[in-house]
Amino acid sequence: MTDATEEHEAMALAAEYALGLLTAAEEKAFEDAMAVDPELRASYAQWAEDFAAITDRIAPVAPPKDLLGRIEAMLFPGPAKTEKKSLLSRFTLLPAALTGLVAAAAVLLVVNLDFQEPTTVPFAPEYTAQLTADDQSLVVLAAYDADSKVLRLDRSAGAAQVGRSLELWLVVGDNAPVSLGILADAAATEITLSDNLAADIPGGVLAISDEPLGGSPTGSPTGSVLAAGPITQL
Repeated sequence: MTDATEEHEAMALAAEYALGLLTAAEEKAFEDAMAVDPELRASYAQWAEDFAAITDRIAPVAPPKDLLGRIEAMLFPGPAKTEKKSLLSRFTLLPAALTGLVAAAAVLLVVNLDFQEPTTVPFAPEYTAQLTADDQSLVVLAAYDADSKVLRLDRSAGAAQVGRSLELWLVVGDNAPVSLGILADAAATEITLSDNLAADIPGGVLAISDEPLGGSPTGSPTGSVLAAGPITQL
């Protein structure tokens, strides 16, 4: 990276990678480049550290005490509620401080980088969600672009168990959960939503459950809810 323009573009790409905004192909290409370029690795490490430091002065906010019960009721309404209760023992929403991190990081990226004209369809997320398991065994950052109706998910920790799948659900109000599909084996997953699903993104909740290989056979969550998070507008 000797040319100033190339160095600037590499820094921008490292920031996008740290925020989980790259497609699966872009992410793979960046990781291959980073494996042989120490300057690129250092740039990514600095972005990751800077983004994480944004919340240093933000006090954590605990979710409402009744939140678990309300989410449980939305995911498993009616008689199935008692039967499924044990499946939600590890289910919790991320404190509001992490939502602030995602929003602040995206704003910082836009304000401080003078991007070159994109060579692919622009991806400008307006909504984000952080899905994190209690023990940090599963961490997924979601970003949604309302114009293209594309939902991108970057899994920085965790994976499906052998012979199982991670399934993504959208929960809106008291409505039954709607499957958005299976998370890819790769760290990045990209989903294009239908018009109906896109309209439900604002104010919704994303959740990930452990399901049989290929997804739930019933159209509703059948396994443990591993992680969930509210969808927040940037």
